[in-house]
Amino acid sequence: MISKAFIQEQGNRRLQKEEQRVVEELRHRGIPITFYTEKRIRRRQLMLDSESLVVGDMSCIVGALQQLSIPEPEPNDYPISLHEFLHRRVWRSTLAELEPVLRDGRYLAMFVKPATRRKRFTGCVFESEYDMSQVYAVSRQEKVWCSEVVTWLSEYRIYVVHSEIRSVDHYAGNTDIPIDVAEVHRAIQALDQAGESYAGYAIDFGVLDSGQTALVEMNDGFAIGAYSIDSKNYTDMIWARWEELLAQREANPSVQRIDEQT
Repeated sequence: MISKAFIQEQGNRRLQKEEQRVVEELRHRGIPITFYTEKRIRRRQLMLDSESLVVGDMSCIVGALQQLSIPEPEPNDYPISLHEFLHRRVWRSTLAELEPVLRDGRYLAMFVKPATRRKRFTGCVFESEYDMSQVYAVSRQEKVWCSEVVTWLSEYRIYVVHSEIRSVDHYAGNTDIPIDVAEVHRAIQALDQAGESYAGYAIDFGVLDSGQTALVEMNDGFAIGAYSIDSKNYTDMIWARWEELLAQREANPSVQRIDEQT
């Protein structure tokens, strides 16, 4: 059970909006808070254990998972169970495989983003071999997701806690064009039935120029941006997902004991 929290600060107690919302809610719940900087988590200076909630950006969360001997969850941006909701072609490749394809003009424009390592580079549109300059410093063996370029009229982030929608936040496009929430409920049910859901996650849907409500991508709930979601529901999502991750540590007590002695 979570009994304390470690919250990332940017120095001089400056907080990002996500951390501000969590702090507000945790103080309401009476949870003790320790603030930390990224440097402290890199140096393993925090006394983390199975009762610790850790909140911060992706690099800090990955550092906390490593300290707690919890495997970093692999990204699952396009779950197999949700392929019917894509309404566009999406496929796996590598940068090395894309280069000759772009050179020969065998594909139309495509959107490319990392497939296995989060934030390795920012997703971008490739139209020719010259666009490879956008990822010049990245290994050509890097695995990537590719998708055909489509036109989104509006985009929304749906925050989910234990399969319940907690907030539907518009973040791009025309606010007068809503998504079909019934499609989102169908997607959540499909994730649950396939065993691909998490206790807390965010799933992005948008409306295509065809009028279809389509999946943009799925995001793990342990470190995800907040739009207009309120403090309580945002904290509930992070809390639920973190408890789920901590349960992996509880299931392996031998690893836990070794980690606590270091």
